[in-house]
Amino acid sequence: AKQYSCIHFIFNINANRLRPRLHRDEHSILYFYFFVIFTVYILIICSNATILYLIWVHKNLHEPMYVFIAGLLINGLLYSTNIYPKLLVDFLSEEPIVSYSACLLQFFMFYSVGGSEFLLLAAMAFDRYVAICKPLRYRNIMRRSTVSTFLILAWCFPACHLAVLAILSAKAKLCSFNLDGIICNNKMYTIHCARSRALTIFGVVALFDFAILPTLFTVFTYAKIFMASHRRCKESRRAAVQTCVPHLLVLTSYFCVMTYDVIVISLYHPLLNPFIYGFKMREINKHLRRFLFKFELCKCEKWAKLAL
Repeated sequence: AKQYSCIHFIFNINANRLRPRLHRDEHSILYFYFFVIFTVYILIICSNATILYLIWVHKNLHEPMYVFIAGLLINGLLYSTNIYPKLLVDFLSEEPIVSYSACLLQFFMFYSVGGSEFLLLAAMAFDRYVAICKPLRYRNIMRRSTVSTFLILAWCFPACHLAVLAILSAKAKLCSFNLDGIICNNKMYTIHCARSRALTIFGVVALFDFAILPTLFTVFTYAKIFMASHRRCKESRRAAVQTCVPHLLVLTSYFCVMTYDVIVISLYHPLLNPFIYGFKMREINKHLRRFLFKFELCKCEKWAKLAL
């Protein structure tokens, strides 16, 4: 660790740089990639910000379920901002480089935001369980203090785990400065000379705590919801399906991202949440239609004034 610290401070301009390997084709292809990624990033910001705005403005959306959805949308903005700007710069760079400290920060944000996504989905599953299976006690259980506690735990618990992993990785000695990938995910461990046992154990514990356990809890909770609604009338079953399916879609897509580190899904996942919740959640969809109608109306009025 002492030798690595010396190299870091003396040769921090050249030696302590990681070089992500990007597939290099002709410049026109790279510009095309840049345009696609930039367009997706703008869509992510606009779509997530729009649904967040609707939840913020309309008081009937100030319910626990919509607050948790807002948390997921904030995660989408953080997640995409952690990846896209650096990726866009890399597409226009002759030799894409990143400092090791910046790589650790991206690694920290990538997995802490990912872990909070699982915990938020687990909190949403609990919220739906109480609303459907124990409706008379819903207001007493899902109070504002309960929702705030869930939000704080969802964001702070994974961050504390990942802070330890980032600190342990910062102390590791590097034997290579070529990173085989386009973002700093768990492939960062391949440039370490030797992966410590503490890093491996704590990584497994972190994966179990904020990915596997919340996923099992979420699946078990929705299974109980479907079993309870199955005993009721057809209308009750339909309401349960309409409420729970969007959450299960988001859970499935994100489980693929975090389990298999699928880069393509990682890039486009923040775009899925606003579309899934915007079109599948009835109340959000209703306000979204009104918002888009007003936007088109204002646009037409503006063009009419210009024409006159």
